[in-house]
Amino acid sequence: MRLATYSRAGAVLVAAVVVAASGCSTKADSGSGGGNAGSGNVTTDVGVEGNTITLGVLTDLTGVFAALGKDITNANELYWKDKKVCDQYSVKLNVQDTNYVPQQGVQLYSSIKDSILAMQQTIGSPINTALAQDYESDQIVNFPSAWGETLTKIPGTGVLGATYDVEISNGYDYLFKQGLLKKGDTVGHIYFEGEYGATGLAGTKAVAEKMGLKVVEAQIKATDQDMSAQVSQFAAAGVKLIALTVAPTQTASVAAAAEAQGLDVPILGSNPVYAPGLLQGPTAQWLKNHLYVAAPVATFDGHEDVLKAYQADYSDVANPSAGGVLLGYGMAQVMNEVLNAACENGDLTRQGVVDAFNGLKNIDTGGVIVPIDQFKLGRSPSLQSYIERPADVPGGASIVQDAFEGQFAEGLADAQG
Repeated sequence: MRLATYSRAGAVLVAAVVVAASGCSTKADSGSGGGNAGSGNVTTDVGVEGNTITLGVLTDLTGVFAALGKDITNANELYWKDKKVCDQYSVKLNVQDTNYVPQQGVQLYSSIKDSILAMQQTIGSPINTALAQDYESDQIVNFPSAWGETLTKIPGTGVLGATYDVEISNGYDYLFKQGLLKKGDTVGHIYFEGEYGATGLAGTKAVAEKMGLKVVEAQIKATDQDMSAQVSQFAAAGVKLIALTVAPTQTASVAAAAEAQGLDVPILGSNPVYAPGLLQGPTAQWLKNHLYVAAPVATFDGHEDVLKAYQADYSDVANPSAGGVLLGYGMAQVMNEVLNAACENGDLTRQGVVDAFNGLKNIDTGGVIVPIDQFKLGRSPSLQSYIERPADVPGGASIVQDAFEGQFAEGLADAQG
């Protein structure tokens, strides 16, 4: 396979966590790794040494999504702590902090690519997009902590839920059904420049075309923090809804500005817009009254066992996010399913893992993540979303609508590609 080369300058190893134990149903004979894993005839190549598989993690521990990145990564580690692949292979995570900077992500991947079998996690649409060619040429199975539509076009990349356009359309569907929005209304949408924001905005525009909505757009950079000007623009336009495809910092600013200006309208967010730490701030009550989040991941209600285990291992995390913890745990579940299938096929090479990934259908994580139909190039892997609201409960959110497919979802998915 072709191995892309980049400068390793600036690559920093944040953590390498070796995790081992027991627990999957697929059997494999013990082996030595490196070419053939023993009498079970499991072929291996990169990222498998003896009975240890190394997976990469490119996360955000210090940037705009640091709180989310920490929860996702901790939950990756928590899952693999007591799981093995095929009852044989322990898993080591090579964790790197990108600071949500694409070039840093590219450099860090270059520093670890020769020692990993696959990517357990890559956070952020911009970083996944920057690495798309490398992941494809290096035959890397990757689970992004991102739901950009173009990410579904990268072979081996498994978007875990509906893409942002489908996701936010499900949020609109819910608000229409609740009588909080009607045909012909004006909505304002604040969105990050780049893949994340563009895909969310595409969902708003698709719904607007169907329902006769007028859309006031406001593109911002991820480093922009004061949203008062955008909210003033929306108030002047008479918006009946504010849609957000941003980070929690901007969500808090929107809430503060809307409350100060008396703009008493619902806020609909793509799933990364909210973190439970917002409930410790001055706009907590306003957010609880106004914010609706369309999400691919459940809350801790019904998954208390994961919360309890997380709190036991990461007691220093004061307000773990249900979205982050359950996403990290669920994506590790799916990776284990891929690796088990590859092991059953006797092929834990990178190509064997890609083949196993391509064969997955009807993926069920027990309600942790919305049902995944399959990873088909250029199409949203799921059409379903949860609708959640901020609440004073563990994880900071409650489900007000269980996983469902809204009226706009299939049309958006059909138009992708």
